[in-house]
Amino acid sequence: MHNPFSRRSFLAAAAVALAAPRKLFGRASVPLMLDHILLGSSDLDAGIAYIDERSGVRPAFGGVHPGRGTRNALASLGELHYLEVIGPDPQQAGAPDTFGLKPLTTPRLVGWAVHVSDISAQVSRLADAGIEFEGPVPGSRSRPDGRVLHWKALRLKDDRQGLLPFFIEWGAGSVHPSTDSPTGCRLVRFEVLAPNAPDLDAKFTALGIDLQVAKGPAPQLRATIAGAHGEFTLTS
Repeated sequence: MHNPFSRRSFLAAAAVALAAPRKLFGRASVPLMLDHILLGSSDLDAGIAYIDERSGVRPAFGGVHPGRGTRNALASLGELHYLEVIGPDPQQAGAPDTFGLKPLTTPRLVGWAVHVSDISAQVSRLADAGIEFEGPVPGSRSRPDGRVLHWKALRLKDDRQGLLPFFIEWGAGSVHPSTDSPTGCRLVRFEVLAPNAPDLDAKFTALGIDLQVAKGPAPQLRATIAGAHGEFTLTS
């Protein structure tokens, strides 16, 4: 069945979300631009079970990333947001371990992404701010139903150990994973902690992302998710 959720309707939904943000201490409890969070696991099936046990929602297999050595499973976290469980693809044993997944003894957050409607404009913003980046680089993934998702990704050369996100622009006609992944979870809060919080907070401001950094003893991503079994927290 054709999914009517086009890139145009995705951007319209984003505009609605911007008009009614969730707030926490004067800032949005979930960044308005947040697209997805990545939960890394040394074994994809183990990562799926990890989320299933805590939330009552079983992420659905999404597909493989050719040339990147990974495959994933997805669960919706509400409108415009989703969880990507990512693990090594056994069929790509020779590929680089970009996210450092193989040594992990327990699933943990390994990164996050924010969506932009015009990645070229984001390139200009970063260049004007003197922030070094790589890309945009085109990406794609074949879904189990045969449809192919397309996107462009823009990554910072220094993402502060994964605390800073990468940027993603979804291709025209690509179905956003939040719309057709298993439902039942909601992203309640997303936080970034760092010993030098003001410095990192200024970096988010330069990137145009509405997120306030909390002071913590070590750099950390923290996501609070509500599911059928109550709230649980994922950390980096």
